Order: sequence, then structure tokens, then C-alpha cells
Amino acid sequence: MFNHRAPGCAAAAIDHAHRVVIALSVDPVRELLATACLVQRVSRHLPAILGTLAALALLAGCTTAGGAETAGGDSSDVPGAGYVSGDGSVETWAPDERGQAVNLAGVSYEEENFDLADLHGQVVVVNFWYANCPPCRKEAPDLASLSEQYEPDGVQFLGVNHTDAPGTAQAFERRFGIPYPSLHDQESAGVAAMQGVVPLRAMPTTVVLDTQGRVAARILGLAERSILSTLIDETLAE
Repeated sequence: MFNHRAPGCAAAAIDHAHRVVIALSVDPVRELLATACLVQRVSRHLPAILGTLAALALLAGCTTAGGAETAGGDSSDVPGAGYVSGDGSVETWAPDERGQAVNLAGVSYEEENFDLADLHGQVVVVNFWYANCPPCRKEAPDLASLSEQYEPDGVQFLGVNHTDAPGTAQAFERRFGIPYPSLHDQESAGVAAMQGVVPLRAMPTTVVLDTQGRVAARILGLAERSILSTLIDETLAE
């Protein structure tokens, strides 16, 4: 028997297939547009994202030093320096081995502007810390004392904190009598700036800069008072 509904069914099937084809052709376009928008948004915030990733990697160094290698084991470090664990290990660089000056600026927890470029001509000690880091708390009294000891020699101490809110950081400074400022490095710009010159593979890290703003020495992990004092004296004597 002839089915008079067949043409209607065929038309419906064709119409349905047409809609499927349209959907298949439109959805990928929509997905591509959404992806493009996402890429644009991510690229706009890429510097902050990279800084945050650097900070997270650095925070991990406070509780775990990772596998240590002998000096010279990592060519990505400053010339002549290799990976060292965050156990107070020291790296120094002779004047002719030092890289470029560290480009670091920011606002302190007291809302003062600081720029290392303004401190050229002075030896500068930069300490990366945060309040809940046990070795940061342990070394704090020595850093406070050394900053006062070397103030007559024109040595400037500067902290960099990419973790703590002002209240937490300032409570730490009051508790340990820290007389020098710390930058409130909210977007880890200070960490990123230093990473470009001398990788900070532990928390805390203390860096001694020469009078040209170049890295003369680095201590990964807790800074022993006598060791840091020696590094400062050697840099002052250059």
C-alpha cells in the first residue's frame, strides 16, 4: 500500500538534519570565540599570574628544600652559581662575575615608595620573608640587630613580603623590633624582579647587593648572623 505520509516524514527528517548541520557549524564557532576571549583575558593578566606562580614556588621552599646539587649544577642560575638547598647555603660572586642591577621598586607597609635604583652607592641587604615562615621568625632578631649595627656604614636593609596583609606584617615587625621597611609585594613583582637575576629557591632568602645594585651574595634559607655580617663586610670593602 502506498504510504501517503512518507513525503511528510522525509521532509521532517531533512529539516531535522539541516538543523543538526547548522548547530554543528555554529557551536564550534562559538567555542572558538569563547576561547579567543579567554586568551585575551589571560594575556591581560599574564604578568600577575607569572608573579603569583613564582611566589607559590618560593613558598614551597620554606618547608621543603628539594634535592640539593653541587654548585654549577644548574646553568640557569647567575653565572658561576648553581642550585643550593634552603639550608643557609651561601653563594657569592666576584665583581666581574655579577649580572645586571636588580630592578625592584614598590610600596612599603607604611605606604612609602622605595626603588633600589635610588639606593645605588649603598650596600643593600634584601630579605624575602613572610610571618608564618619559621626560619623567617628565627632570623628576624639578628636581621634587626645587624641593620642597626651597619646603619652608620650606610647599609640599607629592605624586606620584601608577597604574602601577608599589612596587619599581619606590621605585627611581625613590632614583635621582632624590625627597624627597616618591607615592601608589600602584593603581586609578587619584587619576587619576579629578583628571579630574573638570581633565582630565589627558598624562603627566607637574603641577598646582598653591591653599590651598583648587583647581586654580590645570596643566602638560601635562614641567614646566620656571623655569615651575613661577613658578606656585608666583604661587600663594603670592595
